Amino acid sequence: MRDRLGEHACYEKGDLTGPNPVDRGKYGSKIHLVTERSGLPISVGISAAHLHDSQALIPLVKGIPPIRSRRGRRRRKPGKLHADKGYDYAHLRRWLRERGITHRIARKGVESSGRLGRHHWTIERTMAWLAGCRRLHRRYERKADHFLAFTSIACTLICYRRLTK
Repeated sequence: MRDRLGEHACYEKGDLTGPNPVDRGKYGSKIHLVTERSGLPISVGISAAHLHDSQALIPLVKGIPPIRSRRGRRRRKPGKLHADKGYDYAHLRRWLRERGITHRIARKGVESSGRLGRHHWTIERTMAWLAGCRRLHRRYERKADHFLAFTSIACTLICYRRLTK
């Protein structure tokens, strides 16, 4: 399971938008995404562009639906979580440990994000699949619920296309 963000500009201010620190202060949103090992989206969320990435981790992990297994009970939590340096906080590590989730989070100033490279490409590929949906390239909706709905539809289409191959 991995988490990655994408920033999307919007035309007008609406729910869950904020000044983007890397795009000259234009208002925008971020898509937060948790995928499984092969890149299928499991949990998706959105936030304003100026909010820190680490604030999205707990709601995303809580938003993972129960996954049916061929053996045993349904799984409600991932076994392992890979994340980049944006999530290197003691309270997040502690929260994941309390729930029995093994974490692999790059440490700030200690290790490079390059070590996550072998896992990082799957989330980048899924974000590229989402970028292929024109409706998500620029946020036209003022209401955050509408933008989240379109993002969820795009994730559903990604899952459908991957699973029917």
